[in-house]
Amino acid sequence: MNAPHADDGAEGSLIEHLIELRTRLVRALLGVGVALLALLPFTRRLYDWLAAPLVARLPEGQHFIALNPAGAFFAPLKLTCFVALFAAAPWVLYQAWAFVAPGLYQREKKLAKPLLFSAVALFYAGCAFAYFVVLPSVFNFLVKFSPAAVAITPDANTYLDFVVLIFFAFGASFELPVALVILVLLGWVTPKQLAEARGYAIVGIFVLAAVITPPDVVSQLLLALPMCGLYELGILAAKWVAPKEARSAD
Repeated sequence: MNAPHADDGAEGSLIEHLIELRTRLVRALLGVGVALLALLPFTRRLYDWLAAPLVARLPEGQHFIALNPAGAFFAPLKLTCFVALFAAAPWVLYQAWAFVAPGLYQREKKLAKPLLFSAVALFYAGCAFAYFVVLPSVFNFLVKFSPAAVAITPDANTYLDFVVLIFFAFGASFELPVALVILVLLGWVTPKQLAEARGYAIVGIFVLAAVITPPDVVSQLLLALPMCGLYELGILAAKWVAPKEARSAD
């Protein structure tokens, strides 16, 4: 009779993990699918809502156009897919958390939960800031300084790509405090080093804002200034969660 091999247990554990991963992925996709089905009846309203910051500032008689016959259909549909993913993000992240949580220590779980919640909340806050503050300011600036001989007739697809890029840029940028806290928890930097590098960080923030925003001063300032504040918030949060050794060194 053959003796059991140690590899059998490892192989069984690997298979169990793969099955669990598949289950979590299926549940995440189902969550996105349910959100998409729930939002499909509101496809036109969603696009009207997204277009409102620019439509409100267009001269009377000017409106959106579709450069190809299918553009008027696919642009709102693509937006609905983005919104469904956006709405289902907490559910998707929960599935990811449920997969990795069993392998974490108790202290890691206590730190991971607020970090995960903060990451989601900051991303949503960045997108809300982009919609309610940045887009109206940028479009107001662009429309006012456009020559009278140039008629503004935005394409539906191009506008959608532009706004989604702005949303993700601001949503990702607002994750700066979470990123700083993670760097401190990993031991790569200390809160004192972050504070001492403040000047370099501000320069880097303004360079980054110039790269990822449209080529106008308004959007660059509206991204750079909040990020400077978020950098300070990240330092404060990092001091609170820093290991004892790093706090004593500071």
